[in-house]
Parts: sequence; structure tokens; C-alpha cells
Amino acid sequence: MNKSVKFWDKRSSEYDQKAKKNEQMYIKAIENTKKHLTSSDTVLEYACGTGIITNEIAGNVKEIHAIDTSSKMIEVAKRKADERKIENINFMQSSIFNERFKQESFDLILAYHILHLLEDGQKAMQQINKLLKPGGLFISATPCLREQKSFLRIVLPLLMKVGIAPYVKSFKTSDLYDLITNGDFQIIEAESILSAPPNYFIVAKKIEVTQQITRLK
Repeated sequence: MNKSVKFWDKRSSEYDQKAKKNEQMYIKAIENTKKHLTSSDTVLEYACGTGIITNEIAGNVKEIHAIDTSSKMIEVAKRKADERKIENINFMQSSIFNERFKQESFDLILAYHILHLLEDGQKAMQQINKLLKPGGLFISATPCLREQKSFLRIVLPLLMKVGIAPYVKSFKTSDLYDLITNGDFQIIEAESILSAPPNYFIVAKKIEVTQQITRLK
């Protein structure tokens, strides 16, 4: 088990309580996401955590495959879904590189508060692109720590070095946009849903092959 998985396993029991501090951010993310969902959609949620958003949008889609590398997070998310008798979510401890996921099999892929935790974000974006159907949507919410001076941003490198915190990338907004667009996506919606630190909700559409060719000319 790697350090990141251990970190999130330990925090699974308290995650929801701490998330309440940013409750309005989650409410906004849920509202914005629902605008892009249909009852026929098959959705993959990458890093679903304790299912805060997963369980709220399940009634708007056909099915959700909710994955997380933390088994403890998955346990909490599944328990909450069972309590609400939600039956169209398939929770699974997994990375996004699981070979059982077929190419072009999802209408939407959701990734809330995970892109800044990836050491190789570009590789993940390439995989997300492969798994989406032509014209599919990638919806994410990501904090951009470099947009604001804070004590946390100063101490994070030290916390990561001693193993207290997992890997965290301090994005500027432009870095985040570049990561997404360089993965062959067109950003069609962007909004800050939290001011401190700035947290950007982004909807991006998978670029068709013909568009990719045109862009390279």
C-alpha cells in the first residue's frame, strides 16, 4: 500500500465532517454537474471519496461506476448509498487504469479534487480521453493553490517530504487549463466555486479526431 492510499484510508472516517466546512462548494458542484446529466448516461467517477457527490447525482443518470484507490473511502461511500437504497452505483477500489474499463465506454467522467493529487496528470488525462465516448464530457473541480498566498502552500513541501501529507501539486489556473486542453479536450465551462483557495469547476468536451487533426495543422 502506497503512502497516498494510507493517508486517505486514515482520513475516511472524518472526511465528511471536514467537508462540511466547504458545504456550499459541494452544493455548487452538484448543481453544476446535474445540468450536464441525462437519464441515459453511463458515468465514471474518478476518486469518488466518500460519495458526497456520487450519491447526490445517481438519480440523474443510468449508472455510475465510482472508483477510489482507498478501500476505506469506498466502504463509507457504499454504506451511505445502501442506507439511501441507491442501486445504480457500482463502487470499486480501483485506479483509472483498470483494464476492465473499455475504451469509449463512458458518456461522462467526473474527477472532483483529484487532479492536483496526481504526480502524472497528463497520463491520467490521456486515459480519461480514451475511456470517454466521442464528444463525451470531462467534469472536474480542482483547487489552484498557487493563485493564493497561504501558510498551507508554504508548509506543504515539508509535510510531503516527511510523509504527513500526500503529493499535492500547486496549480495556477493556467496550469490547470493547460493540463486539460493538452489532453485533447475543449473547455466549454469554467467557474470558481470556492474563493480560498480558488477552486475551479470545469466542464470539457472530448475533441473529435477530425478536430484534433485540424488543430495540429
